[in-house]
Amino acid sequence: MDTVTHHKDLFVWRKSIALAGKVYAATRLLPSEEHSGLGQQLRRAAVCIPSSIAAGVAHRSRTECIQFLRTACGSAWEIETQILIAAAQGLITDHEALLEEIAQIGCLLNTLIRNVGSADRAAHAKACASLVGLG
Repeated sequence: MDTVTHHKDLFVWRKSIALAGKVYAATRLLPSEEHSGLGQQLRRAAVCIPSSIAAGVAHRSRTECIQFLRTACGSAWEIETQILIAAAQGLITDHEALLEEIAQIGCLLNTLIRNVGSADRAAHAKACASLVGLG
């Protein structure tokens, strides 16, 4: 596949959808007093990653695309921070797998940002395609 025709073509988008599902599962196990605080924060950030990737791919402008991809990256690091806080408080156990997935998504997003930023207009979709099917 030479070009990305849809955000669903991106491996990083698919990975972020899977991460969101795992974050939702983890937040279901939080104490009830954390559901409206940390639980909502984690879920919001988890939903933001694939949503921002989708919005970025939908934009024709490289600048706007990169801006949305950076937002997705920032949300990944928000989740990492919140998971570390929750783990330190004993609220989430077995968090290492989540942290590993977050790190992988962050690396994939940084690569995508770099590729889109260095590509000319004609190569924009091809730069995105460099991450299709990685895994």
